Amino acid sequence: MRALLRWAGCLVVAGVALQLFFVARIAAMALVDPQSTAFQRSEAWQIAIEKGRDAGWRQEWVPYAQINDTLKRAVIASEDAGFVDHDGVEWEAIERARQRNAQAEQLAARRMARAAARGKTAQPAPLRGGSTITQQLAKNLLLSGERTMLRKGQELVLAMLLELLLGKQRILEIYLNNVEWGEGVFGAEAAAQHYFRKPAARLSAYEAARLAVMLPSPKFYERRPGSPYLSGRASTIVARMPAVDLP
Repeated sequence: MRALLRWAGCLVVAGVALQLFFVARIAAMALVDPQSTAFQRSEAWQIAIEKGRDAGWRQEWVPYAQINDTLKRAVIASEDAGFVDHDGVEWEAIERARQRNAQAEQLAARRMARAAARGKTAQPAPLRGGSTITQQLAKNLLLSGERTMLRKGQELVLAMLLELLLGKQRILEIYLNNVEWGEGVFGAEAAAQHYFRKPAARLSAYEAARLAVMLPSPKFYERRPGSPYLSGRASTIVARMPAVDLP
């Protein structure tokens, strides 16, 4: 029993130490721009292992004031309409996304089965996450990509710490400068140059919306720039953008 209690005590101490480490990292980001994220490093390693080449990424930091408001509105409209109001987590959105994705997967499975019977292929259902922008940033900055309840719980804790220690503008600034927009393409400036050969500050509303719609599955849409879903969803986001409040 004593040995078990010692192990339990060690786990508690390790857990507290890990949380203090995360608090220190996040607090530092209030003043220092993160040079890389856990997700970027993981992607670089994955490409190096799978393709046997250097996986350096394209990225150029742009301060919040210099990021096109059109892109800010497009990303918020597409990814997290309640961004300026929530405290880092939207519980109802998580449940709605779970229900929508379950229905979409069932419909997609039937379409793919019918297509396979005809010797064709069908596009998988575009899944929508219930994670807020803050949760996505927490995961990409500090956590692994594994899907476990423990990691999800840590993500929720980190999201609330980000909101508490950084604030909305800084969260959106770091997110837009680090989010993945294709293989080795990270941040708004690199994405604008990669897809439209122009600075992010010069993106049109439709171009910004197309980039925003790519975010749930950037590599998928990078390979399918002519996707009907991408074009149709981008038009919907353009219509929603004027109503978006910015932090």
